Amino acid sequence: MKRKTLPWLLCGLAALGSGPLQAEAAERPNILLIMADDLGYSDLGSFGGEIETPVLDGLAAGGLQLTQMYAAPSCSPTRAMLMSGTDNHLAGLGAMAEALPHMPFLQGKPGYEGFLNEQSFSIAELLRDAGYRTSMVGKWHLGLESDQGPAARGFEQSFALLEAGGVHFKPSTEEPTRLDRISYREDGKPVTLPDDFYSTDFYTDKLITYLQEGEGSDKPFFAYAAYTAPHWPLQAPDAYIDKYRGHYDEGYDSVRSARIERMKSLGLIPEGFASAQPLPANPKLPGWDQLSPEQKRYEARRMEIYAAMVDNLDDNIGRLLDYLRESGQYENTLIVFLSDNGAAADDHAHFYPAGKNTDNSPENMGRRGSQIDYGLRWAEVSAAPFRLFKITTAEGGISVPAIVKLPAAMSRTGLVRNTARVDDLAPTFLELAGAPDPGASYRGQPKHPITGQSMLPLLSGNGPEVAETPVLAGELFGNIYYREGDLKLLGLRPWGDFGPSRKPVQWQLFDLSKDRGERYDLAASEPETVERLKAAWHEYADRVGVVRPPEKSPES
Repeated sequence: MKRKTLPWLLCGLAALGSGPLQAEAAERPNILLIMADDLGYSDLGSFGGEIETPVLDGLAAGGLQLTQMYAAPSCSPTRAMLMSGTDNHLAGLGAMAEALPHMPFLQGKPGYEGFLNEQSFSIAELLRDAGYRTSMVGKWHLGLESDQGPAARGFEQSFALLEAGGVHFKPSTEEPTRLDRISYREDGKPVTLPDDFYSTDFYTDKLITYLQEGEGSDKPFFAYAAYTAPHWPLQAPDAYIDKYRGHYDEGYDSVRSARIERMKSLGLIPEGFASAQPLPANPKLPGWDQLSPEQKRYEARRMEIYAAMVDNLDDNIGRLLDYLRESGQYENTLIVFLSDNGAAADDHAHFYPAGKNTDNSPENMGRRGSQIDYGLRWAEVSAAPFRLFKITTAEGGISVPAIVKLPAAMSRTGLVRNTARVDDLAPTFLELAGAPDPGASYRGQPKHPITGQSMLPLLSGNGPEVAETPVLAGELFGNIYYREGDLKLLGLRPWGDFGPSRKPVQWQLFDLSKDRGERYDLAASEPETVERLKAAWHEYADRVGVVRPPEKSPES
């Protein structure tokens, strides 16, 4: 959906002299895009977390922290928006490919191909054509076929995991589980992994190699590091796991409260911020005080392993930045870091049962052969101070931590409280590269136009402190949101409730300027606003081709 064009978006960037469209290739900055997988809003130290992330915290201190950066509610829709610069329903990921077999009403519908479709741009193709060297490592999740992978969509060098995720160590070939049956491709061709493979370490090694191979080129680079950490299954090198032993023995509420207090001291949220409430405790979802000592040890261990993955990720990003500094490329590189969605509360064992060789014993948790997640209660901690988590369109599902380090010529630091979204990155990169908006075609083929807005005026400080009535809208698995300025219309459904007898959407209305924790529903007191925003959401849905499931009630 095209958001309202604001006058300041038309301004040139004084720091780039005559303007980006006239920039010489030698002056154009490199672009490094780093994406974490399922990282929650408050997991980094610079966003209030207790996990040791000095590299990313340093990047934030020397750059910009975006406090209102949004993604789609889950991984592949976000990656489709990232690559294409437009809505995931237009780009082919109106729903995740893994879910399509279970939703026959979506199958065969435009925008629900389950891969980055041919009607969409790829930012890698556009930057390659603009004279950039293009490389990526890590999770692709935008198509499994040879003509759908990164090598076919503009990346000149790539080492990619095609699926949504899998084991982080070398997959087992002896009675493999579904998590072992994953596809790695280098430049589109199958590869054999080394015995000491660990995803985050190996991706970093590979990307540094690609960048080293381009040293001496007169072309700038676009590099995409799509890490799979800290996505389930939770696995990390022993040294990192051991480091966090005992750190989470006080439990969910204590850790969450401490994070929120640190966020207040950092100025990320105001002192009187009304944080979202954890879901009520019940026998199926106990609180910390309802757990036995053995259950507490198990729960704490899960979070220790998660923290170990995030710590290792930070160290590896440090290796990337060290390479850029040592090679003299750091100052002229735009670095963007963000997560692909909110914290993951999934019970993965329900969909991916353990195999014969799975070992989730306390002694082996987090190591080869284990496949555990950290559960809903720790996801609530990661999502602090927001409500809910991945898959939902509540703030905890779509608000992500984001850090931007500008090239030295545009250097600026501080908190950016403006609203932005992942589909804004593609046009940002194009403007920075001096490449024109491609319009509605590419090499003679019609394409969905880029609908995101360049963030450069916002990042450079040439835009207003608060954008005028930004509009954001989205949907996934029947979960809906429509944001107009600070008003957010929210419609949530239980996961898997897609049949004709399902309950209608329960509409809620929040004023995010006062209640980003989504605690105070205004729907009953402002019915006219609800109806107006509902109508606007339906217009959006028609425009991007949202396919509605069979309905019983006109309410949704």
